[in-house]
Amino acid sequence: MSDFVDALSRVPLLSGLGKRDLERLSRDFSERVFSAGSTVVEEGQERGIGFFVIAEGTASVVKGGKPVNSLGPGDHFGEIALASDRVRTATVTAETDLRCLVMTVWDFRSFVQSDPEIAWKLLQHFAGLLSETGSRQAAQPF
Repeated sequence: MSDFVDALSRVPLLSGLGKRDLERLSRDFSERVFSAGSTVVEEGQERGIGFFVIAEGTASVVKGGKPVNSLGPGDHFGEIALASDRVRTATVTAETDLRCLVMTVWDFRSFVQSDPEIAWKLLQHFAGLLSETGSRQAAQPF
């Protein structure tokens, strides 16, 4: 369980949470292992239900058929699924055997609704992401 807390403390989405909150949150995560070559999430998949934190291994991220990122221990994906019913925005494939910590949307929702301060910290994080995305798009040529 303490390795769950350590892994979660490095996730930017959760960085504003204290150790006590991370310990409580870690109880709602489970561990999943994916074999090299297996698809973890698929772009366009409806109703993504999980948020993933990579504990061991590497994964590739493909969007629109083009490689966009490589992920390793401490990286995460699926945070949009925690706050929205949108379809998956990219495909993530295990490059090596992959061990992930996974949380479902309903467990995350229950955690956030349990404490307004937690909800506020997460809202601030999502607002920062939106601001970053808007700045990057504004800087792109048409």
